[in-house]
Amino acid sequence: MTRRTARHRAPRIPLSRERVLRAAVALADENGLAALSMRKLGEAVEVEAMSLYTHVANKEDLLDGMIDLVFGEIDLPCDGGNWKTAMRQRAISVRQVLSRHRWAIGLMESRTSPGPRTLRHHDAVIGCLRRAGFSVVLTAHAYSALDSYIYGFALQERGLPFDTPGETAELAQGILAQIPTDQYPHLAELTAEHVLGPGYDYSDEFEFGLGLILDGLERAVGQT
Repeated sequence: MTRRTARHRAPRIPLSRERVLRAAVALADENGLAALSMRKLGEAVEVEAMSLYTHVANKEDLLDGMIDLVFGEIDLPCDGGNWKTAMRQRAISVRQVLSRHRWAIGLMESRTSPGPRTLRHHDAVIGCLRRAGFSVVLTAHAYSALDSYIYGFALQERGLPFDTPGETAELAQGILAQIPTDQYPHLAELTAEHVLGPGYDYSDEFEFGLGLILDGLERAVGQT
């Protein structure tokens, strides 16, 4: 190798915990969490797998850091303003983030060593509700109801055999053609008149259900 070649080689990016975690998230996004290994992660950042342990203690520490990065992508509720608007925007943001990181569904609340982004997120949501007049108990109820719905919807979406309105309609038509409508009249009616109707998009169901929860919480905080 000539001196000139060495001089013009691109500088190597130093390895850091942040770089390791972001590489792990990218691998999980592409291939799923089950396919993530320290060997593959080492290859992604161009180091031996053992070098990773300088930045992550073990696989659990790696998962903790990955989930913390995911929490960091979620929009925080803003100080002041309308709490319903803030909670709606935050819920939509959570769903959007989970659509990018589907492997994270089911892990978001399972970590026992939450990182700073995770803690900041939870504290901001709780603070928004408390400033809006929610009692401590009602805040806990509200947070649980919202996240159960958001995570549950995201989990259901992950398992659906379609991604676009066109694929939804194609699947619905196929199912409708196979079932005897006289035996399942209500299913046939909903499919024909709603799912196969113009402009139907399953993702629209998310905000409808979210609105019901927020309206219920508004009534609950008004009674305290």
